[in-house]
Amino acid sequence: MRVISIIIMVSLLYACSLNSQASTWLLIDNFETNNLDGWQIADTQNNTSPFIANPQVTEIRTLGTNHYLIKKPAKDGIVGNRKALSYIALPEPVNVGEMYTFHTRILVESFPNNHAFGISNLAPKDIEEQAYNAFEPTLRVTDKFESNGYKNNGTLMVKIDNDDKYRQYSNIQNYALNKSARPLETKTWYNIWYVVNNQTLVNGGQTYDVYIQGGEFKEQTLVYKTANFRMKREMPLLYFFATTNTGPVKKPYGNGGLAYDDIYMAKGINLSYPTK
Repeated sequence: MRVISIIIMVSLLYACSLNSQASTWLLIDNFETNNLDGWQIADTQNNTSPFIANPQVTEIRTLGTNHYLIKKPAKDGIVGNRKALSYIALPEPVNVGEMYTFHTRILVESFPNNHAFGISNLAPKDIEEQAYNAFEPTLRVTDKFESNGYKNNGTLMVKIDNDDKYRQYSNIQNYALNKSARPLETKTWYNIWYVVNNQTLVNGGQTYDVYIQGGEFKEQTLVYKTANFRMKREMPLLYFFATTNTGPVKKPYGNGGLAYDDIYMAKGINLSYPTK
């Protein structure tokens, strides 16, 4: 426990020392223009029956004066939309050998659901062909059952390397308590920073660290160290990418929505709030 606390303290001090030297935030989207210009939306495995064209719900909503994106695989009660993709080009690529920090604010509208978001190094045609395998750094929100019967509980997850094909993700951690973080609370905004290391594998890259503020974490907190890129292609990162899935027709996951806001990127390690 003492060793873990020391590691966290050193990591935070190192991040803070670099933070003062980090570049400014670049806007990917905060939805305040109230349009989806630049976004590409595709339902690449639409098995709805009777068939519904373009079933995913990806739209801007307003709460008070704030605009945000809501994403659902389909309206409630509609099943069969297995890959509801949305993606937008980054304002600049993350070249091989570079480190960038991404910030995304999320809110779980409701469970049950199945969502993933992160960064891709593929071109649009390949994102739509590869779907989940288009991801590199990936964050996952779901409470669905896996094929082996394991039940996720709605805790934010990161991608890890694991020989067990059913355990390719890990819950974020509450290191102070030496246990998994709690499930995400619905109707609660979370700030998430993911520090992406696009160095080559041989140089210790293709990994990302995750910090969060919200829910049980009242202050910004390191919640996962050295998560793994999904594919490790060692290519420039090009797109912010999000997908969601109703699940199969016979065993649907649920169409609960996930809200997105304040999507930014900055070169280096930058753990400031981009909107302050």
